[in-house]
Amino acid sequence: MPDTDKSPFKGKTGWRRIVNAAGYSLDGLTAAWSGEAAFRQVCLLAIVGLVVMLWLPLPALSRMVIIFAHLFSIVVELLNSAVEAAVDHTSLSRHPLAKRAKDLGSAAQLISLLNIALVWGYALLG
Repeated sequence: MPDTDKSPFKGKTGWRRIVNAAGYSLDGLTAAWSGEAAFRQVCLLAIVGLVVMLWLPLPALSRMVIIFAHLFSIVVELLNSAVEAAVDHTSLSRHPLAKRAKDLGSAAQLISLLNIALVWGYALLG
């Protein structure tokens, strides 16, 4: 019996799936860069942070944690932007659940940015 709940986009396997996935990922990064100011800002923060990190005499573990914190914030921003796009696609009208979804994504990004500040504080003062 055919599985009617399966997405028609899930049929690729092997190398073809990997190539397609890489293309979709590049499309997502391009869309985020061109359409999301917050994504560009978080990327700029990461670049500045990494340049400063390279200039400072920090231990390898601190460098690794700083890099991870910045990459984590970029990932959170991508997910936040995805939630916002999905909510806006569903409806542009105001709804308490739509506001909640967007606010939760924003809160996640706030926590990731606070994490960057804490990591930098520990690296510089700890």
